[in-house]
Parts: sequence; structure tokens; C-alpha cells
Amino acid sequence: MPSGPALTEPQKALLKLGLKRDIDLALHLPLRYEDETRITRLADAREGQTVQIEAVVTDNHIAFRPRRQLVVTVDDGSDACVLRFFSFYPSQQKALAVGARIRARGELKGGLLGWQMVHPVCRSAAGELPQALTPVYPTAAGLPQSYLRKAILAALGRADLSDTLPPPALGPLGLQPEWDLGRTLRFLHQPGPDTALATLEDRSHPAWQRLKAEELLAQQLSQIEAKRERDALRAPALAARRGGLHEQLLAALPFALTAAQRRVVEEIAADLGRAVPMHRLLQGDVGSGKTVVAALAAAVAIDAGWQCALMAPTEILAEQHFRKLIGWLEPLLAPRGLRVAWLTGSQRKKERAQMLAQVASGEAALVVGTHAVIQEQVQFQRLALAIIDEQHRFGVAQRLALRSKMAEAGHEPHLLMMSATPIPRTLAMSYYADLDVSTIDQLPPGRTPVVTKLISDSRRDEVVERIRAQLAQGRQVYWVCPLIEESEALDLTNATATHQALSQALPGVLVGLLHSRMPSPEKKAVMALFEGGQMAVLVSTTVIEVGVDVPNASLMVIEHAERFGLSQLHQLRGRVGRGAAASACVLLYSPGDNGRLGETARSRLKAMVETADGFEIARRDLEIRGPGEFLGARQSGAPLLRFADLVADAALLERVRELAPVMLDRHAELARKHVARWLGGRQDYLKA
Repeated sequence: MPSGPALTEPQKALLKLGLKRDIDLALHLPLRYEDETRITRLADAREGQTVQIEAVVTDNHIAFRPRRQLVVTVDDGSDACVLRFFSFYPSQQKALAVGARIRARGELKGGLLGWQMVHPVCRSAAGELPQALTPVYPTAAGLPQSYLRKAILAALGRADLSDTLPPPALGPLGLQPEWDLGRTLRFLHQPGPDTALATLEDRSHPAWQRLKAEELLAQQLSQIEAKRERDALRAPALAARRGGLHEQLLAALPFALTAAQRRVVEEIAADLGRAVPMHRLLQGDVGSGKTVVAALAAAVAIDAGWQCALMAPTEILAEQHFRKLIGWLEPLLAPRGLRVAWLTGSQRKKERAQMLAQVASGEAALVVGTHAVIQEQVQFQRLALAIIDEQHRFGVAQRLALRSKMAEAGHEPHLLMMSATPIPRTLAMSYYADLDVSTIDQLPPGRTPVVTKLISDSRRDEVVERIRAQLAQGRQVYWVCPLIEESEALDLTNATATHQALSQALPGVLVGLLHSRMPSPEKKAVMALFEGGQMAVLVSTTVIEVGVDVPNASLMVIEHAERFGLSQLHQLRGRVGRGAAASACVLLYSPGDNGRLGETARSRLKAMVETADGFEIARRDLEIRGPGEFLGARQSGAPLLRFADLVADAALLERVRELAPVMLDRHAELARKHVARWLGGRQDYLKA
């Protein structure tokens, strides 16, 4: 393909779609197919059917009522049909001149005045009918289907489609030997007219099975390879010694760890003690006590003479961690001449310079902050452990930057990622196959179950009454407003209007407002009032989704709950039920203009009412929305599965997982070729 300014519009569009190599084009599969292999007589057609007719043009004129349109009448010898075009070119009008014999394909509508098609696809009737179904591809602006079809056909002829699956693998994967990759792709691009379309649409055809197995295998191979490569790297061995800082911290904590927390702490300590970089995901439901586990891991690293960084996605969450960690660790660090540092984007220059100096000198043994922690001017003296909270909220590039910051010192980091969105098993088996997973599967004692109620927006007054009752008992309340259509401006008016309405409805009560556009000091002041108990009601956008911990808050109202994702609703609900008081979460929903909720919104809200188990929520979310939600920015580098489906193809994934390590060991060259074919240069992102 020519480079530089010589690129044509279609060539630029191909690159934009990521179609650079012949194999990329060969793997760019149709969205659907059109059957242009047969002609249907109008006399045999049915209302609503999409058909191709061959007919002679008997009339062609431009009508102006009800709006300008080209009206063409055709006759196929069995009946007549009117073709209507509301946008058209002079060349089109010319091609449909009276007497021309054409083929028209479109949906037949039978009005009182006979058959008609609106905007059918028309071409001259010259030449043979196609022998295969016509593919319709995903495309981009400036890339016509005709150009894409030609490019893909040419690429299919040039691409190396030789088999990379060792023959013994076909049986265990349930694949039919005759459907090798070459035959599979040629068939899926041009299936014969007798192919049952249903088997293509539901992807149950043997050709689809072959493709899904190959895709899953490429993903598994690259993940295992990433893990093996990392296992060959060296990291500082951080041994947890008897009587060390982590034991002192355990003794100083005002609570005892749960059995699940103790198990997870031991798993992490064992990893840190090895000279191989830890790559562990710590998952636990909202409020299961992940921060204290992170603090104990940090204590092991600090005790061994190294630094630790903890990165959180929002300033509110980072500060929450900072306050807890200072409370727990500072008294133990101070006698050693060490301290906990704080880095965020909104810091004053002088304070920031002071913190950067402490990080560079090693005096800051633990550095807590937002993505400011990975900026260029931050120089660690001896960084050995990075902890990333809510890791799916960080971009791949940000995670890679943190690793390279640690690798500057000549060693690989230990990496602990934390998530309060439990990861469904099939997702852990595929996208997180290169991670070791630790799970805190029990809540600390004293956490009360949260009752979830679904209430229509029309009953707002009842909800306000309920708030009054909670306030009378000395409790506090959250009221969360959504981000409307990703627009911060609309989001703001919504939260502001709700804040005003609640202030009027609750005279004498301090009602606060919190949203993402407020200056940082203002946000802090609002949070301080709410956490201190002086503010009874906090109206907020989703900035409070993670990390906010106010045990006295016993009621959470989520407005327009139908607009939130399932894991986000679960996260928000986790802000209440943190103390001993009975807590509730009210999901206020607003039915659409037709008085009904959409199917997806209904299944999300139903799941929230039926279960409080984060793992069950995660499983249902995967079914409703697919893997993108859980991977966060991992998908900005590693493409989500295009062909396989983690829910429908779970059994195939199990079989592929067993095969991948065997293939790497016994057929290393085939494995390398297979990954290069499917992932190109994108497998680096899987290492983030």
C-alpha cells in the first residue's frame, strides 16, 4: 500500500479500521449477507419480504409531493412495482431510464396502490447472477462496500492461511479437520446460496467454531507467554520477617482480620518473598477490606528497605486511602525517619516540590496519589511494589508507564491490582489468564445487609418522607444523580436541581452538593462536613462511586438508576451498610415515553434487587453487557474478542486453556506464528 500523501480515501479508511496486513483483511468478517443469487417474481412475493426482482423500467419521473423524490415504475411480466428514492443523483435517474432492464433488491411493501420498494439497491440486469451470498462488511466513512469486497478478495488470495493448529488439537477442540483456516475464511466471506443463514447468524456453523477456537487460542497463548516472560524477569525478593513492620501494623490495628483477609495477605507475602515479579489481582466485594491488605503488603516492602506506590483513579478515593494509611502506618514509620507522601494533580507547586524531594530521597516510603504518581518528574529512589486500585479505570498506557518507572531502577516491579468489581470466572480464564487472583470472599463482621428497593420516579415524595424518617434517627443520606448522556453540563444541572429541591423539602437540614467540576478544596470541604456528621444529606454525581466510607450513612437514593451500569450500581450501593444500622438503597427509575423500561435496564435493576453478591452481579453483568465493562482500558490495546463469546463459548474456552501450554511447549514455532497472525503487535498490551 502506498505511504505518505499518495494514500487514497479508501486506503486511509482501511488503515483507520486497523486493516493493514492481508491477514487483517481476511479476518474482517461480514456483519450480514444479502442473497443476490436468485430472482423472485413479484407474483410469488410476500409483504415485508426482502427480495431481488428483475424487471423493465416502464416509467421514470420526479415527484414533489409530499417531498421531492424519484419515482420509477418497473414491470417483471408478473406484476408492477414502484421504486422510490428520496435522495438520488442525476446518474441514478439516467441508469433507470424507461426501457432499461434492471435488478432491484429491497423490502417489498404492499400498499393499496400495489407493490413498492423504498431505496432499493439497483444495478443493470446484464451478466450472470452471483454464485455466493453477497457479504456486507463493517466499514468506515469513505470506504464503499464494493472497494472493501475487492480488497478482501484480493487479500484472501495473497494471505498465508496455512494451518497453525497441530492436527492432534482438532479432536479435543471439537473441530472438523476439513474446515481448515483457508476453507473457513473463504466460506465465511462468500457462503454458497444453499447455506442455512441461521447457522451463520448464531455462529454455530463448523466454520465459526474453527474461527472462535483459533481466536481464543491466540489470546491464551499470548497471555501464557506474557506470564512466562515475566516469570523469567527479576524483582527484589521482599521477605516478611518475624517482628517486622507488617507484624507491628497487625498488632496496632483496632480490628482483627477476617480469615479471608489473612489468607490473601499470606498469598501476597509469599509472592513478594520470591525474586519473580508478582502480578496479582486482589478482588473483593465492596467493603471487604482490601485497603488494609494493601497496607500490609506495603509494610512488607518498606520493612525490606524499599518504596511502595499506591495509585487510585480519583482524588477522593486516593485521599480516602491516604488518610487510612497515614493513620495506620505513620506512627510506625516516624521512628524510622520515614513517611507517607501524597501526590495529585491539584497540589500547590511548593507542596508538590516538597513531596517530589521526599520521593526522590527515599524518605517517602509509601507514595499515595492519582495518576500524578507516574508523571515524568516523579523519581523514586527504590520502588519495588506498585498497588493499583480500581485497576480497570486506568488506561493500558498508564499501567505500562508505572511498570517502566519501576523498571528504570534496573529491576521489575511487584504489581498488586485491586478491584471491587469481582471478575466472572470465564473472564478471569481469558483476559486475566496471566494474573494470579486472590479473592476476599467474606465481609468483615458488623457490616449490615442492604435492602434494595425499586421505586418509580413518580413516587419521589415517598422517598423524601423516608429521608426525613432517617434524619430523625440521626442518620445520613446519599442522593446520587447520573451522568446524563455523557454530558457533564447536563449532569451538573440535574445534580444542582435535585440539590435545590431537597434543600427546600428539608428546611433546617444541611444538604451538600458534590460533582466533578468543583475545585478540589471545595470537594474536600463538602466531604469533610459529610464525614464529620454536620451535613445530613449529600447530593452527588458518581464521584462518590468508590472509596467513600461514612458508617453513619444508612440510605442511598440513586436517581435514574436505569441509566447506570450494573457494576456501578453495585459499587454505589456499597457506600451504605458500613455501620451497624439497618441500611437501604432506593433505585429511582424513570420509565420511557412509552411507560416501559428497556430490556437491558430491566434486567440490571432486577439483578440489583435479587442479589447483593458481587460475584453473581458480575456474572449477570457479563451476560448483559459483554466483557468490555470489566476490562476497562485493557481493551484500548488488546482487542476484545471479536468472534468468540465468553458466555456462550465457555466450554470451548476450557478446552483451549488446556491446549495452549501444551502447544507452547511442543509446537513453539506454530504457537509464535499463530499469535503473530491473530494479534500482530498488539500482544504487548496484554502485559500491562
